[in-house]
Amino acid sequence: MSSPYVTCLPANTSPSAIASVPATASQSAIASLSALACLSAAAGTALAAPPTASATTAAACKGDNGGIALSPGFCATIFADNIGHARHLVVAPNGVVYVNTWSGRYYKDDKPRAGGFLVALQDTKGTGKADVVKRFGDGVAQGSAGGTGIQLYNGALYAEVNDRIVKYALEANGIAPTGKAEAIVSGMPLTGDHPMHPFIIDAKGNLFVDLGSATNACEVQNRMPKSPGNQPCTEKETRAGTWKYDANKTGQQFSPQQRFATGIRNGEGFAIDADGRLFVTQHGRDQLSENWSDLYKPKDGPELPAEEVMQLQSGADYGWPECYFDGFQKKLVLAPEYGGDGGKTIGLCAQRSAPAAFFPAHWAPNDLLFVTNSKFPAAYRAGAFVAFHGSWNRAPAPQGGYNVVFQPMTSGKASGDFVVFADGFAGAVKEPGRAEFRPSGLAAGPDGSLYISDDVHGRIWRVTYQGAPAAAKVAAAPQPKTHTTSSNNAELPPEGVHPDAGRQTASLTPPPGVTKDQLALGDRIFHGEAANATCAGCHGSDGRGSPVGADLTTGPWLWSDGSLDGITKTITQGVPRPKQVGGAMPPLGGSPLKPDEVKAVAAYVYATSRKKTH
Repeated sequence: MSSPYVTCLPANTSPSAIASVPATASQSAIASLSALACLSAAAGTALAAPPTASATTAAACKGDNGGIALSPGFCATIFADNIGHARHLVVAPNGVVYVNTWSGRYYKDDKPRAGGFLVALQDTKGTGKADVVKRFGDGVAQGSAGGTGIQLYNGALYAEVNDRIVKYALEANGIAPTGKAEAIVSGMPLTGDHPMHPFIIDAKGNLFVDLGSATNACEVQNRMPKSPGNQPCTEKETRAGTWKYDANKTGQQFSPQQRFATGIRNGEGFAIDADGRLFVTQHGRDQLSENWSDLYKPKDGPELPAEEVMQLQSGADYGWPECYFDGFQKKLVLAPEYGGDGGKTIGLCAQRSAPAAFFPAHWAPNDLLFVTNSKFPAAYRAGAFVAFHGSWNRAPAPQGGYNVVFQPMTSGKASGDFVVFADGFAGAVKEPGRAEFRPSGLAAGPDGSLYISDDVHGRIWRVTYQGAPAAAKVAAAPQPKTHTTSSNNAELPPEGVHPDAGRQTASLTPPPGVTKDQLALGDRIFHGEAANATCAGCHGSDGRGSPVGADLTTGPWLWSDGSLDGITKTITQGVPRPKQVGGAMPPLGGSPLKPDEVKAVAAYVYATSRKKTH
């Protein structure tokens, strides 16, 4: 089965061979970029972008575009920075940018910024940077944890706060609202894997809100190997779908009766196109190969299922949890929890609604935007922008996403290859725990600008087109500049080097009864270089954790006494109900580890947790 996304080839593969790798499913543009990235990784150096029009444009941009690479003709400024974990954002007709920020377990319970979780930003000097920053709304003192969703409608600002959506009246000449918020909808679920509530309001005042699933695939035991799906999946009565309310009415309560569409695992990004069609993104399910190793090969885990953009219709079912979208076969197939056989059987999925567009697995589409403003280049008004937050669960393969893409669309369907519009957010390391920035929200300004938010440090970029909008053509961004360099294979000594030379295991002390070779094996397993292990996907390649995996370099130990035997037992048994982080760990981390491999990786975790820093 050939991949539509192009995977990396061996280090000695020639450029011409890489260029000849087949790509399907409307992914040829990104495939060529992926091939260049793979060749760069194999050589150990960053490939410079070829001299194209983008190089000339980049020279014309003032500064470094806030550290990101953009499609030809576009430039960026850092509009705001360090405002908190910025999620979605909107821009008012007067140019004021409103941002919702979040907090809590997903961000390791770090300390939120002082004041309210909502932020108003204004550039009064025309510099491309906000010189007015005002926080408002409820803060920690009022019991708020912030939120994701935020929208403008009929002269008011609507925002998600904990389990409700509230409304603030906007003053004609003001920036931040001064009055109290009114509750529009209350009582939305906050438990489980996807507790956020992004939403959108159409021109008629219909408010559509996402209620993400509480589980990965409605299993009897969430994320555990071979756990069957609940029959029926009663979770869908209150989760995994879109609910519809009236934006003009206060005091509404969440209930199953307002469900508009179902079978949507985690629909974080809503958008309405120029013809009034409503769309939503979907984060596809996880752990097919990890939990069903008898049906899927290790390579299937990182590459299945596809991420999706779906056109929403009243009463439609988009497949979750019984189905998932296979980007290779380009169809919905039956999930293993509901009798699936590794992607062969379609079954009831023939009656489910397929996506309008699809993308590489696990990239995590966090927002969606159609730009309809005539001041924006026409070529980029014929499609949708998608902000990909970036993957954690493509391990042991390289992580993906951490970018913004443009998907051409016609009559509500994908009509060509998507291109990477903005890249370089993650910096040197594409991992959730180590990425410098992660795209989270998109918004269009009245002056033809585009805004991108980040929820790591709270940076907002303002992107503008330099030149006549009618002259723009859709093209991919150049390769972003990297912050690391390394030697290529041609520079190695003729006698070669030890495979573990340069690894941090040289500075680690093995626990009693463990040899240096065993510790080195544990290092390779942890980083996915042996046994198809996925440890680094959740815990980070540096072991310092991520939103779904605990920090292994510091205490306290939650499931054992931190001894080698205790760590070995935890790895063997898994962590079905984590105490502090968001991700459950299946036994053996979902990998087919042998006893000696379990001991080796446990030894590596033991040694890493006791590494002395200077």
